[in-house]
Amino acid sequence: MGPRAAPLLPLLLALLGHPDPGRAEGCNLQPVTAEPPITLSYATSTVPRGCVSSGSVGNSHEVHILSVEWSKDSAFPLMVSVTPRASGCSRSAVLVLLCARCSVTINSLCPDLLIRTDARLSPETTLAPGPEPPAATSEEQLLAWAQSTYQGITSYSKLRDPHWVQLHLGEDTGSPQDCIPQEHFNATLHLETRVIFHGVKGCSREDTQSTRAAHIIRMEPEPSSPITEVNLSLSCPKRAGSNQILILQSRANLTWSLSVDNCHIQFLVSGNYKITTLFSQLIPGELLPDTEQGLIAKAFEKNCSVIASYSVIPASTHISLEIQEHEVVRRAPVTPAPSAPTTDLLSRALLLMLQPWKCTDETMEIVIARSHLEPIKEVVNITLRDISCQAEKNATHFMLKTPLSHCGTSLEGRGHANNELILSLAKGTALRSVRVAFQCMIPRELFLRLFPTAAFEAPQTELEVNKEAFVQASMRWEDHPSDLQLKECWLAVPGREPMLLVQGGEAHGAGVAVLEGPPSSHGRKVWRFRFTYTVPEGRHVPLSATLKCKAGLQNTTIFEKVLEVTVKDSWRLPNNRGLGLAAVLGITFGAFLIGALLTAGLWYIYSHTRPISKLQPVSSTAPASESSSTNHSIGSTQSTPCSTSSMA
Repeated sequence: MGPRAAPLLPLLLALLGHPDPGRAEGCNLQPVTAEPPITLSYATSTVPRGCVSSGSVGNSHEVHILSVEWSKDSAFPLMVSVTPRASGCSRSAVLVLLCARCSVTINSLCPDLLIRTDARLSPETTLAPGPEPPAATSEEQLLAWAQSTYQGITSYSKLRDPHWVQLHLGEDTGSPQDCIPQEHFNATLHLETRVIFHGVKGCSREDTQSTRAAHIIRMEPEPSSPITEVNLSLSCPKRAGSNQILILQSRANLTWSLSVDNCHIQFLVSGNYKITTLFSQLIPGELLPDTEQGLIAKAFEKNCSVIASYSVIPASTHISLEIQEHEVVRRAPVTPAPSAPTTDLLSRALLLMLQPWKCTDETMEIVIARSHLEPIKEVVNITLRDISCQAEKNATHFMLKTPLSHCGTSLEGRGHANNELILSLAKGTALRSVRVAFQCMIPRELFLRLFPTAAFEAPQTELEVNKEAFVQASMRWEDHPSDLQLKECWLAVPGREPMLLVQGGEAHGAGVAVLEGPPSSHGRKVWRFRFTYTVPEGRHVPLSATLKCKAGLQNTTIFEKVLEVTVKDSWRLPNNRGLGLAAVLGITFGAFLIGALLTAGLWYIYSHTRPISKLQPVSSTAPASESSSTNHSIGSTQSTPCSTSSMA
């Protein structure tokens, strides 16, 4: 390379995504010992050290060990949520939690969970703790004690600076027999945690007059990681200036979904990214350096003089970054005492711990108890990304249910629906909002619904005799939705042979017709058919029935769903058993009593309303006897004004 080529080297390096390393000189990253300029947390299943084993299979308990360490005293209580395996709480479990310097809230869906911990349990913990574990001075002693006490260890995880931990119960028979800890262990099968990052570094250059600051987050590459999308929530102080840049470095094939709250900041991102609060279109990123010096040089190329924060974190699907409200100081101030968590960070951590969202193949439902929001105390309203989708609220809960195609929900992730919860908080007379991006997992299962009309609206569980019913089966399969088939559907009625309605996608039996379903969208396949359930005259009408369908691929992959329905016959009495003797006698006596009262009433009306002119005259003298009647002349004639009589 000749002398003329030397000046072109920095330009070529920049064009290729490799800035001139010389630009990073004079800025040596050092740990930020003062109040950090950012608050960073992230969700991960990679722990500093950990292991799993099958040593507890067949024992009386499965045993999970969590050993927690802190970089500094945490202002947050540690929250641990224990969820059962797919088969439910069918087996006893032991949680050994070593966290002597923290207050812990433990929630478990399994009431028989045995807790052994040296931490302070909060009043919200409903399970009674057992005896404290021994004071182990080393990892080897802790695992040896657990092995001798319970004859097996299911999982061991060493955690650093966690805010909440979700522990999944269950054992893997394919794990090694012994639990041998490994560095940077991937604990995806049984653990997910949200970590508060304390390893922020920073530096500045004195040879420039620029005041522009850069925040850099570098995500360590994990070749085996299945993550394809990263959700990052970014918030800034209200008086934040626009003289900042955020650099996000990761694998080039990752997609960054950015939720921005009150931030006027420039982005420099590896791979594609989108700002969900503004628009959903992908913005092409650029190739960024994968070294510390290269990223610093890249920031200086963008006219930055200060690396306000440099953070290296493991692969994560959810990241929360809050830029604090103070200017970057070039000198190192005295380290202050730990500050109380901000309302924004507490809100995000609380919602990500509660995970109040639940998805089916076509709906998203969010239910949040007001009691769970007590630490915030300022929640006025809750909406989704589309603020017209507001949660209903009563004295105890916030509730919201919406189709997955509404309210700004995106379905770009595999088996996930992405949206944001927006909490409106009252701050005096003003309102402010906290945005929390989340992913709602769509279960890979068959859904079965019964409808009264061909509009396929308002599903129900009531089947009416001799009337058309409409059935919809659906599920999401992102891999190959076109290969899914509706294998068969049956109607099972007690005391009768099951009725085959659909087989191989074709109708069977009288009154059954396969209907055209909506086109596949985002991996969702829908099948529809109608049928009429008839009961011959004189036959007993059952009170219930079972609708069962199977779907799957052409191979042995089968998904089955059962829907219990009640049978209604509007033309017959509910039980079709006739009336008993007591009912017949009661009806007869009632009819007789009503008739007697009606007759008496009519006679009373008649006797008091007939005309006086119809009455007969009454004589004022006593009538003559037979003996005296002969004294009158036989030929005499007697007349009165009211009557006449004569004798021929």
